[in-house]
Parts: sequence; structure tokens; C-alpha cells
Amino acid sequence: MSARTQTEAFESARFRHETRAAVLRAVGEPMAVETIRLKAVEAGDVRVRIEQTGVCHSDLSLANGKLAQPLPAVLGHEACGTVVETGDEVTDLTVGQRVILLWITPCRDCFPCTHGQPHLCENGSSRSAEPYALTSEGEPVYPGLTVGSFAEQTVVPRGAVIPVPDDIDTADAALLGCAVTTGVGAVTHTAQVTPGSSVLVIGLGGVGQSVLQGARLAGASTIIAVDRNTDKAEQAITVGATHFVAADGDTKRAVRALTEGRGADFTFDCVGSSRTIRDMWSLTRRGGAATVVGIGGKDDMVSFSALELFHFARTLRGCVAGSVDAAAVMPQFFDWARSGKLDLRSLVTGHGGLSDVNHALDELAAGRGVRTLLAPAQESR
Repeated sequence: MSARTQTEAFESARFRHETRAAVLRAVGEPMAVETIRLKAVEAGDVRVRIEQTGVCHSDLSLANGKLAQPLPAVLGHEACGTVVETGDEVTDLTVGQRVILLWITPCRDCFPCTHGQPHLCENGSSRSAEPYALTSEGEPVYPGLTVGSFAEQTVVPRGAVIPVPDDIDTADAALLGCAVTTGVGAVTHTAQVTPGSSVLVIGLGGVGQSVLQGARLAGASTIIAVDRNTDKAEQAITVGATHFVAADGDTKRAVRALTEGRGADFTFDCVGSSRTIRDMWSLTRRGGAATVVGIGGKDDMVSFSALELFHFARTLRGCVAGSVDAAAVMPQFFDWARSGKLDLRSLVTGHGGLSDVNHALDELAAGRGVRTLLAPAQESR
């Protein structure tokens, strides 16, 4: 047997599962749906059929190059699916069981993991740089944000999935994979918003509207939603905002008027740009807390003077994945969904299949809609 034949036989054995996926081959170019071959399930792995996957702004940041990602890649990380195969060492999941997929998989051994910050795991996102599939030409394919859910199926470690109770809807569960846990967690875990406080949220995508819901759950009395798209005002009020303010030249004046001239106690930037971070900072009261939830570019610098940092005595912090241990907090989110305290359905403003992914990203870039849910496994049935 020739070396080439041996290599082909090895690849056939190791990458055996064909699946359709939306593949990003170059930054800034549309994704095309094609057939790839997933790696074989190893002892600690799970193969999952993707039932519903949300299109997140982080996917847009990967597609346009704001965030680095080896290519070609299958993006998508906010998803719920059904287990179709388990490795020999996976004994607590069964075929047919629904699961939420996680884009951060804590190793439980590194410094952050052993010091109460598993969301900052040093190894939690390493799989995004590890090939998990091959193209039809034999090129390695990488899973965007470790999951690769813009596909009919994916393969992930057991630690990257959370079982879904039978009474939780699949579409609701998909949103719990990123947007909702990130937004609500930013309120409850990162900023720890207090009852009766005032809250300001800039950027009303899926994460921003989840922050609004988190502020309502935390008992904030004044919840101000800010966005450039005034069409989002009604939706913002529905999920928890007490006021909507357009992101224009009068934003600062309007927010001051709603907070007795002080600015808000707690502010959240869910856009991730130097401009909106500075806006958030200036709309935070003296001694208040400002939290950056949106993911910005590494070259988009934010400046503060030494005097203002001293004088305003504000707290400025970042927030990764809502600062939550998803496996530990998910039962609480399930309870909130059951009771209706979390309005997950209202976040979904569009539906489609794999071929609709580029349109969904265009809508995000234009600031339209909140969340598009794709159903890749259903599209080919």
C-alpha cells in the first residue's frame, strides 16, 4: 500500500461522518454550504445533531475578521441539539437526549478554574484552533468558538454539553447556550446589580436584551435601553426596559434626566466599540459600575485620563460569558424559563436554514432584528 493510500485510509477512518455545513473559507466572504467529514467520536466525545442554532454577533466578528479564527472554519456556537453517538467513556448521556452546547469548556484544573473563575479557563477555547473535520479536498476544518454549530452535526467533548430537561423547548435551550446566560449573568454575576438601582444598557441585540431581562430579575427600578435602531424600542420595553433612548446626540441629556442628573448606577455596553464604551462610561454615575459585555477589536483603543479615573471613582470591568459556570447555573435558568421570568421567545426575530446564514449576519451588521435561529438538521429532511 502506497503512502498516499495509507494516508487516505487513515483519514477515512478518522474523519468518517459526512455532514452539511456552512463553511467560511476567507474573511469577509460569504459562507457556502458544503459537505465536510467530521472526526470520529473518541472515548470522551459526543456527536450531536444540531436542531436549533442562534446567529450571534460573535459569529459576525469571526466572519469579518474582528476576531481571529483559523480557516476554513464552521462558525456557530449557540445551539441545542440531539445526541446521536457517544464515546465509550461517556456513560451519563444517551442517544436521543437533547443537549445545550457550550463554547467554553472548563478544564477544571487550571488557575482560573480552581479559583472560582471557570469562565476564564485557560484551555476553555483552545479547540477553536484544533481541526475537527476535513473538507471534500482534505483540508482541515476548524470549529468556530469550539462548537461549529452552523452544520447538521458536530463533535465535541462530553464537558461541552449540558442535558436539557424534557419540559424546556429546543429553541429556548439554544438561546441559553450564549446570549441569555451571557446577558443575565452580566447582571447577576459580573456587576451584581442591586434591587432598586438604575441600569443602562447600550446595544439591544440578543445579549443586550438579555441584560434588560437580567436587570428586571435583579429588581432594578429604572432600566434604560439605548440603541441606534428605534424599531427596537417596543421590544425593549416588553422584555424589561422602563425607558428607551435613541443613540443620538441627545442620549446623554436624556439619560441624565432619567437618573436625577447623576447617570446610572450600573451600565452595560453590549456593542464592544471604543465609542460605545466611552458613552457607557460617561453615562455612569460617580462611584457607579460600568461593564463591557460586547466583544471589541484588539486595535480599537479606549482612552481615559488619569484625572477622570480618580475623580469619578467608577468601576470598569469586562465580562466573559456572563462570568458564570454554565453547568452550575443552568438549572436556575431552566427554572426562570419554566416560570416565564425569562421571555426567551421574544428574542427570536427570524428563522431559517443553513443557506440563510449570510443573510442573518447581514441583518446583525445592519443592527436589525435580535436573534435568527437556524435549523440545519431540518433543512435536508
